Amino acid sequence: MQPPSQIKAYAALLIGALAVSTSAIFVKWSQAPSAVIAFYRLFFAVVIMTPFFLGHIHELKHISRRDWLFSVCSGVLLAFHFILWFESLDYTSVASSVVLVTLQPLFAFAGGALFFRERLTIGAIGSALLAIAGSVLISWGDFRVSGEALYGDMLALLACAMVTAYWLFGQELRQRLSLMTYTYIVYGSSAATLYVYTVLSRFSLTAYQSTDWLCFLALAMIPTLFGHSVMNWAVKWVSASTVSMVILFEPIGASALAYWLFDEPIRLFQWVGGIFILTGIGLYLWEKNEKGPLAIQESSGP
Repeated sequence: MQPPSQIKAYAALLIGALAVSTSAIFVKWSQAPSAVIAFYRLFFAVVIMTPFFLGHIHELKHISRRDWLFSVCSGVLLAFHFILWFESLDYTSVASSVVLVTLQPLFAFAGGALFFRERLTIGAIGSALLAIAGSVLISWGDFRVSGEALYGDMLALLACAMVTAYWLFGQELRQRLSLMTYTYIVYGSSAATLYVYTVLSRFSLTAYQSTDWLCFLALAMIPTLFGHSVMNWAVKWVSASTVSMVILFEPIGASALAYWLFDEPIRLFQWVGGIFILTGIGLYLWEKNEKGPLAIQESSGP
């Protein structure tokens, strides 16, 4: 199968990042515990996907034991990413939590070099640092507000490490597994992990308002199926490092939505940070384009 054009791959990543940027908004609207929100987000995604997955069910018998293990690990990492990130929203602002979660280039570049022997150019590092500087500017206010906000920021940073590992596994596994099969296994194992966590935490699975159920469904459809799934499609042809850079669009979208819906102020340094992020992403993608077609080299993976 021929790889898609760079425009298609980057467009898919941008669409995915914009869809994911709605996630924090739906979480804020729901009054359910973080673990319950995360569970139903993945559970409903699996339910919606099941009729479509039936046409791919024969692929399961061809998956190696190693790929099964890695896919399940990817799902567990995604589960704890959601738990930690959603919990962080109880202590810090939407802007700061989303920004810290999207500081993924720090981890993705290291993981790409370690597991995939990806070479980092000075231009790539410089553009990533510029975008990261923009992220720090956007979240700077919360670092100085209170210890509670700092605790939320630390939870978001741990969530960042978890989701970066998830993308690194995806970069490896999507070379051999179809999008439907890979995401179905990952979302299913993630939902199972979240279910166990929810039960052990003694959270109710039913006592919620209609608004909560609408938020659960919206989280499954928009940031999961139109967000993560679309980016999982693209990660077959682009590296996890590229995904982590494009996801930096997320804090801009989330901050704009939070301003519009929750009246969370956008300060001057946050505007400047947004400009830094967009410039950094643009420079990174421009350099990638100059280097030639998108391709993922075969490697031993994570």
